[in-house]
Amino acid sequence: MKNLNRLFVASLMLAGTTAAQAQDSNNPWSITFGANAVDGARVSAAGPFGDQFSNYFNAKDNWSIIPSVSYINVNRYLGDNFSFGLTGSVNKIDKFVNPRLTRPGDYPVENPGDLMYYGIDGIIKYSFLEVIGTKWFDPYLHIGGGYTFLGDASAGTVNGGIGLSFWFTENVGLTLQSTYKYSFDDNRTPNVDVATHLQHFAGISFKFGGKDTDGDGIYDKDDACPDVPGLKEFNGCPDTDGDGIPDKDDKCPYDFGPKELQGCPDRDGDGIIDIEDACPDVPGLAIYNGCPDTDGDGVPDNLDKCPDVPGPKENDGCPWPDRDGDGVPDKDDKCPDVPGTVANNGCPEVKEEHIKKLNQYGKTILFNTGKYTFQSQSLPILDSMVEIFKEYPNSHFRIEGYTDSTGGDALNLRLSKERAAAVVNYLVEHGIDADRLTSEGFGKADPVASNKTARGRAENRRVEVKLVK
Repeated sequence: MKNLNRLFVASLMLAGTTAAQAQDSNNPWSITFGANAVDGARVSAAGPFGDQFSNYFNAKDNWSIIPSVSYINVNRYLGDNFSFGLTGSVNKIDKFVNPRLTRPGDYPVENPGDLMYYGIDGIIKYSFLEVIGTKWFDPYLHIGGGYTFLGDASAGTVNGGIGLSFWFTENVGLTLQSTYKYSFDDNRTPNVDVATHLQHFAGISFKFGGKDTDGDGIYDKDDACPDVPGLKEFNGCPDTDGDGIPDKDDKCPYDFGPKELQGCPDRDGDGIIDIEDACPDVPGLAIYNGCPDTDGDGVPDNLDKCPDVPGPKENDGCPWPDRDGDGVPDKDDKCPDVPGTVANNGCPEVKEEHIKKLNQYGKTILFNTGKYTFQSQSLPILDSMVEIFKEYPNSHFRIEGYTDSTGGDALNLRLSKERAAAVVNYLVEHGIDADRLTSEGFGKADPVASNKTARGRAENRRVEVKLVK
């Protein structure tokens, strides 16, 4: 008895100084073991109500206790503050107060002969811990039934009572309980009536069964990240970078960043997170993955070889080269080394005055009589024509030959064709691309003067140059 009192005092002092949360839903199993006392002051339904509990706390005179662990309870949480358990207890009845033998208030204490007591009871508990909102103070009510082995008074009982647990830690606590056991058997031991009685319990309770895989103090059933140690405020998930966003929701779990950017940093402040920003240190545009386009040519600076000068994407953001400076890029300039016009694909437009000069030259070309070979004085004229043709390397020309009316038509036609072709051959031999030149002869057709005079016939024997557009 002395040792049991010390256990109670120490447990109450520890309960008063330590608070922990006991949640049966996390640790569904519990086991309690300790000492039990059978109250020898029998609670008789026949006696006055005041007599039934008048000696409730008179442990010294009325309680039968053995100085060892004398009961064990195994309990399973069911949900909604209810739990179910089984209790096994053993005792030796050495004190019994028989209220039937004398007047109230003067009940003699008897020894029934160290009668052995064994109990097996089922218990359904309802805890008020969550109802009253505490973390360590856990009062409860219980009902149940069982069987008490007590010599000739062995019988089944209906049980009910109250209890109180003080949880020192989440899993360890002190449990105190009193149970009223009402017997259905009227059998009596000699001179003893103990079938209906009170039984008191005091023991240490241990909760277990909860699983915390990552050891962060949050049970797996409540842990959103059960395999990684985390924080309670994030339901067991970590926040590695400490930005207030749990790693499972943090797009950049290792870099501090604001919530509006899903936990990612944005060094240049352009609203594009660094991991998606091709230019994280320079403010840019979303359409260019965070890079600027300084010259506005549609090529972002990180891909623009000429970021300060507009240029096409096909040329890496640089202007196309234009060697002759005529405004037509070399890639489109059919005359890249000669200034020309856009309308003529970068080549110069043939000047009207040059066409006139070519035709003036053509009128002065002299052929040997009846032949298509040139007289020597005509060669400088042909060379002057070559120089003009070279100025327009992309222009096409047609050389036309004409004769006077002297001689037959067939002969004149053939001769005009041969002389026009002779001019073309000379031009080609002196550097003019053959693809740019064609020739045709028209004989005595289209005279420009009268064939009745020597001067007129001389004017009709001519070579004309036409620009082919």
